[in-house]
Amino acid sequence: MAQEISCPKLVLVEGKDDELFFDALRQHLGLGDIQFRQIGGKANLRNALRGVASDPGFSKVIALGIVLDADDNPKATFQSVCDALQKVGLPVPTQPMTPASGHPRVSVMILPNAQNPGSLEDVCLKAVAGTPVMKCVDKFFCCLQRQGLPLPKSLPKAKVLAYLTSKPEPDKRLGESAQAGYWDWNHPAFGDLKDFLRSL
Repeated sequence: MAQEISCPKLVLVEGKDDELFFDALRQHLGLGDIQFRQIGGKANLRNALRGVASDPGFSKVIALGIVLDADDNPKATFQSVCDALQKVGLPVPTQPMTPASGHPRVSVMILPNAQNPGSLEDVCLKAVAGTPVMKCVDKFFCCLQRQGLPLPKSLPKAKVLAYLTSKPEPDKRLGESAQAGYWDWNHPAFGDLKDFLRSL
């Protein structure tokens, strides 16, 4: 069962990893009035929005954020969010990162940047690109290719996990690694994510 709404700003994210990741970023920014709620995958967005709208605490929400991975098609992902918002009777933004007028103020962020396919993992990889660890990670996947071995279905996710094996506790997933402080929030790659949370 979803946690009751207790903050004036609510952000819906795809899964537990995203929830932990963004909450770590929220703590870094010192923002105390944002609550995150996972929806169990983008296919569940409409049902999640219905649940949010019927929550007794929703009347106190002044800002609603939605963060989804673009995956293969950023435009289609944004359109699916707009369709879900419209079906539930919530304000619909005209473009990502631009709040819709109305109450609550609704903002949508499509990762990695609303123009390109990808995911949160692509943002994280940009933050560590060119580091000694990533040079080793890239060599590992090149080695797999040279050996004629199949690459993982999601190479960015696999590369993030490979990168995290270099950390003191190598078994952490993306959200847990953010909670552990393994990402440099001051890197420009995280600029849009920080701007989004601050703008709510």
